[in-house]
Amino acid sequence: MLRSMVRAFALCAAVVTLAGCVDANAPTLVPVAAPFDPPLNLPAVAHHICVGDGNFMYREAKKQYELRAGMGGYPIDPAQEEANATAAAHRQYVTCLSSQGYRIADR
Repeated sequence: MLRSMVRAFALCAAVVTLAGCVDANAPTLVPVAAPFDPPLNLPAVAHHICVGDGNFMYREAKKQYELRAGMGGYPIDPAQEEANATAAAHRQYVTCLSSQGYRIADR
């Protein structure tokens, strides 16, 4: 009796822990050519790698915008800077996913 209660408690603890790992905002990744050419990494690993690439590109695009504004002598527009950086980060993320063998599924 006690043994089954301990097992049930351990199972519940594991389920609660793993439920916290699920990211509802993470896109669903679909392998592009699964039967013939399997993806390079698992979807979670590819997502993690590509988010890092996207974050780097976001910072780099902001820095480049500030440099162009400084060289051109015009004031920095925060909305335009954010739009450029977000678009660059998204392009980098999608490109990275493609190189990993995935595409983002339509929801």
